[in-house]
Amino acid sequence: MAFKLDKVKPREKSTSNFDLDALLKTEISLFGNSFSNKKKEAFYTELSVLLSAGISLKESLNLLLEEQKKEKDKLLLGTMVNDLVAGKSLSNSIENVKDFSEYEYYSLKIGEETGSLQKVIKELGLFFRRKNEQRRTVLNALSYPIVVLTTATLAVLFMLRYVVPMFADIFKQNQVELPWLTKMVVKASNLFQEYFWSFAIGIVALFVVRKIVSKKVWYKKYSAKFLLRIPFVGELMRKMYIGQFTQAVALLTTAKVPVLNSIKLTNKMIDFHPLQVALTDAESRILSGDNLSESLKPHKVFDNKMISLLKVAEETNQNEFIFERLTTQYNEEIQYKSKMLSTVLEPLIIVFLGAFVAIILIAMYLPMFTLSSVLG
Repeated sequence: MAFKLDKVKPREKSTSNFDLDALLKTEISLFGNSFSNKKKEAFYTELSVLLSAGISLKESLNLLLEEQKKEKDKLLLGTMVNDLVAGKSLSNSIENVKDFSEYEYYSLKIGEETGSLQKVIKELGLFFRRKNEQRRTVLNALSYPIVVLTTATLAVLFMLRYVVPMFADIFKQNQVELPWLTKMVVKASNLFQEYFWSFAIGIVALFVVRKIVSKKVWYKKYSAKFLLRIPFVGELMRKMYIGQFTQAVALLTTAKVPVLNSIKLTNKMIDFHPLQVALTDAESRILSGDNLSESLKPHKVFDNKMISLLKVAEETNQNEFIFERLTTQYNEEIQYKSKMLSTVLEPLIIVFLGAFVAIILIAMYLPMFTLSSVLG
């Protein structure tokens, strides 16, 4: 029998500004801020193994409790064990714990209602493993370009702050006529020195303002549009979010959750405005009688390949297999595009910043020829 989402009591929202919808873009905490997605992957995977071995849920949590080294970890697991002894279910035990996402809460609740808790826990482990793999892939692709960009930018700023003024003083003392390029570089250096603190404060203010407005709908809308228009990066991010969508629906489909309920749950956890708009529209279309593939087809965030496979899945009643297959394909594409992104960014950054440094050096050395003739 399918699980009815409307029978589940909604989770109580915390009075803090904790944003559960941002959990797919940031590290999801399980035991405080120190429990990362990597640790969460290990938690669900080990719990699944223990349950598969025939150990009860309470004893499995006790075994995991003994492995914990941090006091917060022990306290949380100890509370979960005590709740189980008191007659609560696992989902009820985590219901009001902010370190767990709504997705985890509803997934565990679904598993308990359908008698597939062990399978759901295993799928949660796989979900976080895939998410960690995506994160590592993107970080590996961007780490070297970011290091190169940061180092080169600091070098350029150092030259504008110290090197260029030193040459400018020498030229001024010897009354050397400066070429146009040198005048522009000196002017840029003077502006940088004059407004250095304003520039620094502006950057800090930019991050603060972004933090304040990051949960606003208009910010999510326009930031997503901007992100999607960036070559290579936009397509990579789109596939990452679609990959997370297929992972989530695959897990819920495994637990025999109806399509409409799967869309509702997935819409709550993915903080990507184009996808949220598409899923909200899909909900209304499904209620009007359309199937999933027809509901998603009008939205550009979903590619034609995915729509075609979903149509096949609906005709052959193989939703679970198709969503798992889509997840695998998207993960492979993310790895490939991440490598491509790294391959393209590295030479572009080096060439761009190298040209910038070369312009500064040329601008400083051009007047040296005039200065040598004056001194001679």
